[in-house]
Amino acid sequence: MKIKIKDTVMVNKGKDVGKTGRIERIFSAKGKVVVSGVNIYKKHGRPTKKNPKGGIIDVTMPIRIENVTLVCPHCSKPTRIGYKLNKDEKIRICKKCQGQL
Repeated sequence: MKIKIKDTVMVNKGKDVGKTGRIERIFSAKGKVVVSGVNIYKKHGRPTKKNPKGGIIDVTMPIRIENVTLVCPHCSKPTRIGYKLNKDEKIRICKKCQGQL
């Protein structure tokens, strides 16, 4: 998988097109990622010991991995990911500016 946790990504499709956020969690078997601040839904929670009042809670739901694009930290543009061998290690590079990710 080319995208890692804590990468900054931008959403390409869906209701949150153009929003950016950091990846919090990856579900590789399902091909989905959880991006902070994107794809937020309301969940009605019942009262518990932790939350005695209950109420409506905002929950971040996963989105498909092909609907997000990595944002390069150097050029601040959405980009594809390439790989380069550098002294026995494989590093990720930006396809637009050739900077290391």
